[in-house]
Amino acid sequence: MSLAPDVQQFLTEMRARLTPEEAGVTVFGGERRVPGLRREEVAQLAGVSTAYYTRMERGNLRGVSESVLRSLARTLRMDKAETQHLFDLARAASEGIRTRRAKPRPVRLPQRAVQLIDTMSDVPALALSPLGDVLAANALGRALFPHLFPDNDQPLNHTRYLFRDERAREFYVDWERDAHHVVSALRLLAGRDPSDPVLMALVGELATHRPEFRAWWAGHTVAAHAAGTKAIRHPVVGELTVAYETLALGSAPDVRIVTYLTDPGTPSADALALLRSWIATTDPSVEAGNSSPLSPPASSGP
Repeated sequence: MSLAPDVQQFLTEMRARLTPEEAGVTVFGGERRVPGLRREEVAQLAGVSTAYYTRMERGNLRGVSESVLRSLARTLRMDKAETQHLFDLARAASEGIRTRRAKPRPVRLPQRAVQLIDTMSDVPALALSPLGDVLAANALGRALFPHLFPDNDQPLNHTRYLFRDERAREFYVDWERDAHHVVSALRLLAGRDPSDPVLMALVGELATHRPEFRAWWAGHTVAAHAAGTKAIRHPVVGELTVAYETLALGSAPDVRIVTYLTDPGTPSADALALLRSWIATTDPSVEAGNSSPLSPPASSGP
């Protein structure tokens, strides 16, 4: 597996989105054949030779210094996630992609994290792996995302649910935006560890079955979505908008706890209150206070 195509596509996309006017480059008439900056303009702004930048954009980041990477990130107006992705690609290029033969270990949830989710009885909460495996959830979290928790079975992988379960397109009001966010987060993961066979298998599966995933993956957009809003059409309480916040765990950096809130006094808050009342009569775990960790999926990730 070669990183060169990913590097080339990423830098080309970054260069194409930045206009000469935005970069402060003077244009002296004539028709430009590229939508954004030219390679020589990027090189000049970053303080490197055109030949050196061309080498980088063609996919060779091996041995590129930190100062050059930071200069390139500033020149191309990269945000924090994009800058991290550039550094991840450069590190992988310098170290080489390792071939993994051992079966990857499933992501585990510490017991104290389970206890933390237990205390969030009034707030929907899910614990997720980087690839979208549901590791634990409280009763309100299960009720808010009912499709992820089939009766008498393991919870669904959220990433796979988004792209391969037709119910997701009805459940998420702005499905395209939410699904695109997931692809950009996976792209960020791929830069950090391009040798991860579980991630690559999931990407291959979704790219094979879903043209939207394939197109967005090729676009090489990277982003981290630790907070934001989601509008959903809930099968029991109707449409509501929730704000999500992601909590990092020091004891398990690969696990994220996602909580979902509503603005007080809004129809969404009323809908969430109705959902609390509904699960009090339908979910026996509410009285027991049980949000014990879920067994790892038969195949963590894909």
